[in-house]
Amino acid sequence: MTDWGTCAAVERIPGKVSGAWVFAGTRIPLLALYENLACGATIKEFVKWFPGVDEEQVRAVLEHEANALRVAVRR
Repeated sequence: MTDWGTCAAVERIPGKVSGAWVFAGTRIPLLALYENLACGATIKEFVKWFPGVDEEQVRAVLEHEANALRVAVRR
């Protein structure tokens, strides 16, 4: 499981979106990104459909996840 607490692009606040990890400064959960990418959306489409999230945040989230996976594979 990814430690999102070290990713500045996201936040989790009790009582905000049921405590889910969301893009910082928004109510848009990370799950929305993964669901849309899984359905074939591009990053550009995602940020267009979800105002408040920018490409830099999306790329930071994906890079953070990729780094977490690299660490997990090494274990």
